[in-house]
Parts: sequence; structure tokens; C-alpha cells
Amino acid sequence: MKADQIVEILETAAGQLGVKVQYESLAASGPTGGGGLCKVKGQWRVIIDKKTAPSERVSILADALATMDTESLFLPPKVRDLLARRRAAVSRPS
Repeated sequence: MKADQIVEILETAAGQLGVKVQYESLAASGPTGGGGLCKVKGQWRVIIDKKTAPSERVSILADALATMDTESLFLPPKVRDLLARRRAAVSRPS
């Protein structure tokens, strides 16, 4: 599965969870390419630098959705595994 396809699946999943995904021109990029999950006026959003590569978009979206309950969503096994790996990485003690 190509990164563009995974991005599309993750964007759809975000929408089903009520999370708005928006692409903006961000001045400074972080370690994952620029962007992340935030809450704006009570609504969850994933804001991503529009210059990021599809693979970086996958990373940002997966990190954001890994913090949410996606069990009720239909997700291809590869995407479900990706989110599970992200959840495991976040829950490991440092």
C-alpha cells in the first residue's frame, strides 16, 4: 500500500472520529515534518505542513489517531497494525 493511500485512509478515519485534518503553510517544521494534533475551540484538529511528504503525513496522522479509539472504524489490517505500533511506542515507559 502506498503512502498516499494510507494518508487518504487516515484522513477518512479522522473525519469519522470528528477530527478535522487541515494542511497549512507552517514556518517551522518539527522532527516529524511539521504538524500534529491539537484542540481548537473545543474541536480536535490535525494540522500538517502542506509541504510534507506523504510518508511524513502518514507519521503525523498515525501519531494523532493512535491517541484515539479507532476500534469501531473499519481500517485495513496494515493501517490498524500501524496504529497499534504507534500506541505501543507511546505507552512504553522511557
